[in-house]
Amino acid sequence: MELVFGVLAVVALVVAIALKGRRPAPPAGPRRAGAYPGDFTGTPAISYSPSLDGAPDPGEVVWTWVPFEEDYSQGKDRPVLLIGRDGRWLLGLMLTSKDHDHEGGRDPRGRRRWVDIGTGAWDRRGRPSEVRIDRVVRVDPAAVRREGAILDRKRFDTVVREAKTRQGW
Repeated sequence: MELVFGVLAVVALVVAIALKGRRPAPPAGPRRAGAYPGDFTGTPAISYSPSLDGAPDPGEVVWTWVPFEEDYSQGKDRPVLLIGRDGRWLLGLMLTSKDHDHEGGRDPRGRRRWVDIGTGAWDRRGRPSEVRIDRVVRVDPAAVRREGAILDRKRFDTVVREAKTRQGW
C-alpha cells in the first residue's frame, strides 16, 4: 500500500512540475448556451474614445472571445476593433490576418466584406490585418483579455464609413 501512495506522490510531483510556469488560459468568454445575446443588429451609436487605461474603449483593438456565427456556444480568441456600445456590451468588428484579396474582400454577391487596415501593435508578428464589416459582435467588457492598440482616427473612420455603406446605417 505504501508503494502505491509513493508512486502516486511521485506522479503528482511530476505533473505539478510540468504544469509550473504554464500560462493560464485566457478568459473563455460566454461559452454557456444563452450567455451571448447574439450579434448586434440595427444602427449602432458609433464613437471614438480610445484610452489605453486598461479598460476597453471604442477606437481600440482588443483581444477577446468571439463566438462563431454558426454556434454562439463556441468561438475563439481574436482581435476586435471596438466601434461603440450597446447597453453593457461593447460593439466590435473582428480582425483577421488572413488575406481576403483573392476574393476581392467581397461576399458571393459582390458586396464588400473586408477592409484592409494594415499593421498595428495588436499583431505581435506585424502582419497586415483586415476588418470584417458585415458582422457586428457584442463584446462583454469582462471578457476582454488585453488591449492591443489604438487604431488611429483616419483608419477608424475608413472602417466605419465602409461598414455604414455595407450595413446601410
